[in-house]
Amino acid sequence: MESLRDERVDLEVVSTDLVYEGAVWDVRSDTVRYGDGEMTRQYVEHPGAAAVVAIDDEGRVVLIQQYRHPIKERDWEIPAGLLDVAGEPPLETAKRELTEEVDLEADRWQHLLSMHTTPGGNDEVVHLFLARGLREVETDYEREHEESDMRVERVPLDDVIDGVIAGRLRNGILAAGALAAAEVLRREAASA
Repeated sequence: MESLRDERVDLEVVSTDLVYEGAVWDVRSDTVRYGDGEMTRQYVEHPGAAAVVAIDDEGRVVLIQQYRHPIKERDWEIPAGLLDVAGEPPLETAKRELTEEVDLEADRWQHLLSMHTTPGGNDEVVHLFLARGLREVETDYEREHEESDMRVERVPLDDVIDGVIAGRLRNGILAAGALAAAEVLRREAASA
């Protein structure tokens, strides 16, 4: 149904305060007029990100596993990175991250979806792309911190979907990207 869509609402901001300024994102407290009164909400201000579902010619998804401190786990993810280069479009960020994180480039790119990760707590938008026609490239990118011991695996897309549905793979961006990519591939096969 074409008319089903999120709707933008511009409320009057009565006050806004920077509660915490961080290295990557900030915490803000806004008081807005809503209905007959006012409400105050705190949220994380986030620069946004781009992520890549990179699928090779054998139908395998390139996954990375790295430590994530807030969840105290090494979770499986897809290559992704912050929109932290001024003026860089999300697709270019996705291309850069694919090269920096897993030493790959792709011949074909397709936008899958853009999503709010946690709209009740932050303003982050992640743009997900499908990359195909993968080829290895040499880079001199020095991985540090969580990326220094990152695992890289190529896993059949069906296995990734099974892991998401079974609850073994819980990264939201991975789940949304894998499910969207599977649907795009299903539709392509049906129309062929």
